[in-house]
Formats: sequence, C-alpha cells, structure tokens
Amino acid sequence: MQLNHIDLPVTDLEGAADYLQRGFGFQRVHAPVDSMAILRGEDGFALILQQAEKAEYPKAFHIGFLQPSDDAVHAAYQRLADAGLPLPAEPAVSYGCLAFWCQAPGGILIEVSHRPG
Repeated sequence: MQLNHIDLPVTDLEGAADYLQRGFGFQRVHAPVDSMAILRGEDGFALILQQAEKAEYPKAFHIGFLQPSDDAVHAAYQRLADAGLPLPAEPAVSYGCLAFWCQAPGGILIEVSHRPG
C-alpha cells in the first residue's frame, strides 16, 4: 500500500501553503473550498491543509522529509535560505542521522533528514 495523502489542520492556511511551496517544492492544485489547500509533491503525494481555528498536535507530532544523502539535507536547508524563509538551526547529527527541524506557519513541525545505511 502506498500512502496517498495526509490532511492537517493549520491556523495559517496561506502562510503554511506558501512555506511548503517555496521551501519544499510543493505545487498547489485546485481545492474545492477556500478553506483548504491541496499541495502535491513531485512524487504525487498530496499534503492537504485545512484552515482551523486551533491546531493542536501531540507534543512529538511532526512530518518528515527523508533525503537520499547528507548533501541533500544541506541543499534542502539552503533552499529555505534561498526562498528567504526563516532559518532554523543548521543541520546536525541527531539519533544517528543528519537532520534539521523547522516549523511552517500554522503549527506544522517538519524534520528533514538523511539516515545512512
């Protein structure tokens, strides 16, 4: 089975959609209502964002973008910089992998990492 999509509530729909488009290369496609953003990744995965008054995720909740190499992690970090987005702490080794963490507007915590082996 292939994961097709995930639907997340956010408190800043436009900010989160813009962040994920500029920082992570998602393309926005037509949504049936204004309170929703449908973002497609280059692999066809759909990240659906829905405007919410509150977005309360469990403490450890996050989404992760696995990269094919350490260089790709650094390139993803640089993409945020090139897009003029706020920069998180630089990539560092954590739990045996190179990673960095950032937060999209609207409450989505994001991990970008490469796990060797």
